[in-house]
Amino acid sequence: MPESLFRGLFDSDLTAIISVYDFILCLFVSLILGLAMTFTYMYRTRYTKSFVVTLALLPAVVCVVIMLVNGNVGTGVAVAGAFNLVRFRSVPGTAKEICTLFLAMGAGLIAGMGYLGFAVLFTVLMCAVFLLYNRLDLGAAKNAASYKTLTVTIPEDLDYSEIFDDIFQTYTSACEMVCVKTTNMGSMFRLTYHVTLKNVAKEKEMLDKIRCRNGNLEISVSRQETMAAEL
Repeated sequence: MPESLFRGLFDSDLTAIISVYDFILCLFVSLILGLAMTFTYMYRTRYTKSFVVTLALLPAVVCVVIMLVNGNVGTGVAVAGAFNLVRFRSVPGTAKEICTLFLAMGAGLIAGMGYLGFAVLFTVLMCAVFLLYNRLDLGAAKNAASYKTLTVTIPEDLDYSEIFDDIFQTYTSACEMVCVKTTNMGSMFRLTYHVTLKNVAKEKEMLDKIRCRNGNLEISVSRQETMAAEL
């Protein structure tokens, strides 16, 4: 592989002048890299149109900014501060989105410095690893279907502290009461549990026994959120 492929376009141009051809070339490569990362992110991932468009354009934006502040340390520090301010104006998202945004900014940063070969190599390697980890379901819980959030409504005259203990001992391997809330003008309690089912197939059987115990009042079961917080 020739060394010139990984040589920076601006290595010999330490002054502020960048040719129009080099500018367009870096911008075009950044857009291609953004599209590559976008399609990689969309693989087996729930996404929104706004985030996909942002991800496709972000490398190009970072590339242009880095080209314009090339060689100016003070301006570079100011731009870094501006990027940090943008972070605090963003909406919550997932850890995967954080990682993808950092990858896109990294590719744009490398391209903006003129190292187009390294930018392409970085993008190809990171996209390949991203796809591999998604394909292997790295970090996915094998028994995720067993983790449930159970919400039960009971009359106010029942002692909620131990009312379902025997049922939970039979059908769950772990159970924790996480919330007690009064409802219906204080005439009822709404109990929220995090439970781990021993056998997912017996979920309905457990709910039927709880219904007999709480007077057939409202019961809800949902997938337990394992993510403590989103970006």
